[in-house]
Amino acid sequence: MIAWQAATAASPAARRHSALALEYGRSRDALDADLLRGCDPGADSATTPGQYLQQLANTLRLLDSPDTSFMLGQQLLPGHDGAASHALAQAPNLRTLLQTLCRFHAGLTPLLRPRFETWDDVALLYWVDAYGAPSLRPALVEMHMTAVVALCRWLGGERLPWRFCFNRGAPRHIEQHHVHLGAELRFGCQLDAMLLPSSWLDRPWPRASEMAARLAHQAAELEPREAPGLLAAFYDYLLARVRDAPTLERTAGDFGVSPATFKRQLLRHHTHFQGELDQVRTHVALWLFQAEGADNDAVARHLGFHDVANFRRSFKRWTGLTPGPIRAALAGELGWFAGRLQHA
Repeated sequence: MIAWQAATAASPAARRHSALALEYGRSRDALDADLLRGCDPGADSATTPGQYLQQLANTLRLLDSPDTSFMLGQQLLPGHDGAASHALAQAPNLRTLLQTLCRFHAGLTPLLRPRFETWDDVALLYWVDAYGAPSLRPALVEMHMTAVVALCRWLGGERLPWRFCFNRGAPRHIEQHHVHLGAELRFGCQLDAMLLPSSWLDRPWPRASEMAARLAHQAAELEPREAPGLLAAFYDYLLARVRDAPTLERTAGDFGVSPATFKRQLLRHHTHFQGELDQVRTHVALWLFQAEGADNDAVARHLGFHDVANFRRSFKRWTGLTPGPIRAALAGELGWFAGRLQHA
């Protein structure tokens, strides 16, 4: 049975992260009653991810500052998740850090699930929802990207040449993106991602200790871990089965609930079965186009479409564009990135 938890479930990770966000709000002279409006669980109760999301929404609204999400990100990692946070802080290089972050994401970054991939000379870290918060998505992405950038700079002793892609239009004011992330930004992409040359992955960091990193990772593996959020677990499930035409009935059974209950849970997380499946299919198609140079026929076959025309129609429904313009845009993005490899 697939392990998962809902946004309404008590979560020690949400409580830890909520406490950090509360301290930041207080430092900006916001009142606890306003910061916790609609989400205070009481002194003896565990915070839920849903309450943590509400608190973040309150904080962003009350402070009404373009730097809030970025400043919250500065304090997010390595966090206070026991051995997992220690393992993150002991990472001897970027590859180990990203693998550790993805392995223990339910405690380290409970609201967004990071996924790490590489191809050719490119390393990619992209983010998917764990609990669903459409209105907060831009702020959450800024927060988590900033957290990774800041942690890498702290451990590596220098700013890494990250490039950033955002699945939204450009904001009216972009200054804070430049301050906290850098100037290499792309908006209007199909996913929220961070890229850099893969040559940076295995460069040893100052004061790195392979033994300390190994012991820290072993300790983290021995500690009990929270289940991931429903949408994070669902994304991983669909990604592993995207070629098998997953159905609601089979999926619900694997998640240990009835189809009706699973549908209700997805609605409570502001999504639905087809929407999540379409997102995974989109991401797989983008990967095949860009990383493997696949054409429409190959991608259609991979995703189980027997008719390429049907795949093109479906792809346009998923992304708003047919595969041709997307493939051209991806080629342009890769060219934009590759042109900077020599300067990294």
